[in-house]
Amino acid sequence: MNNITIKQIDSTELHLVVGLFNQYRIFYGQFSDLGMAKAFLEERLQNRESIIFVAVDGDTQQPVGFTQLYPKYSSVRLSKNWILNDLYVAADYRKQGIGEKLIKTAMDFAQKQGSTFVQLETAVDNFTAQHLYENIGFVKQAADTDFFLYKIALNK
Repeated sequence: MNNITIKQIDSTELHLVVGLFNQYRIFYGQFSDLGMAKAFLEERLQNRESIIFVAVDGDTQQPVGFTQLYPKYSSVRLSKNWILNDLYVAADYRKQGIGEKLIKTAMDFAQKQGSTFVQLETAVDNFTAQHLYENIGFVKQAADTDFFLYKIALNK
């Protein structure tokens, strides 16, 4: 993990995450479709509906993970907060701290934007992710039959 860099991408760098995004969708039981994956991400970035960070292996220059954030507005707090909607690390790179590094980069970004919190959801049977989120400081807020909702407050 020592040579992993995290960077925010724009639509010109979409090629860095399309394959990872497709693998992420497959992980959650969806069908493989690189064209649809690219079109979906491209629309999010062009419409400024999401922020995407990618983890790149500095030795191979290969993308190895990503996270995507969606804005969530709070009228009461008068703030734009963020939903960490997607997080994926390629199988060969798991258990090396890359997911944590992506999450912390997303949290730093949100804090610099003046956000008061970041929230995310994960499947009730994704124990590895739950352990990671709780170790970072996310607090379980609610659950339904399929997903747990987690939230972390950001210091302003």
